[in-house]
Amino acid sequence: MFQNIGIPGLILILVIALIIFGPSKLPEIGRAFGTTLKEFKRATSDLVSEDSSSREGTKESKETKLEP
Repeated sequence: MFQNIGIPGLILILVIALIIFGPSKLPEIGRAFGTTLKEFKRATSDLVSEDSSSREGTKESKETKLEP
């Protein structure tokens, strides 16, 4: 998605962000974005680990049903 932006594009985006939000708000926005990204990664890893543990549980229950 962002492969074609390049360095000039990133500089342009940064300049526009500075003009719109100002230098005082930019660190706050960066912190909020970082916190949001961290929470998203944590929630995703929790879902993946929960999914893998539920899959292991179903495998174990199928194996116990097969044994007489």
